[in-house]
Amino acid sequence: MERVYDFLKKAETYYLATVEGDQPRVRPFGTMLKYEGKLYLQTGKIKPVSKQIESNPKAELCAFMNGEWIRVSCTLVEDDRVEARQAMLDAYPSLQAMYKADDGNTVVYYLKDAVATISSFTAAPVEIKF
Repeated sequence: MERVYDFLKKAETYYLATVEGDQPRVRPFGTMLKYEGKLYLQTGKIKPVSKQIESNPKAELCAFMNGEWIRVSCTLVEDDRVEARQAMLDAYPSLQAMYKADDGNTVVYYLKDAVATISSFTAAPVEIKF
């Protein structure tokens, strides 16, 4: 898990893919928090991505950096604790202008049953399960 976290943090931007009906939806994300032994991301409950995750929690993340790319297949699970939401906001102070831990909109998800594959054109893929 540590290698996945490091890759996503260093890449700074990753792309989160969800499904809306039968249509894939992909958008850039930048939040990735290691909290209580799990990896977390954050969004707003009013955003379409949150509604897509509610309907189908299976998702993929993808990022590219220095000639390598990572794909992470997972199930996203909401952590409804205010402490988890506050930990994310503490890690990303720029979010605090738009979100509060108890605003009813901030939502954090952790990655469950994750399988990450780090690939490049010069080395064999590395698979990491967590």
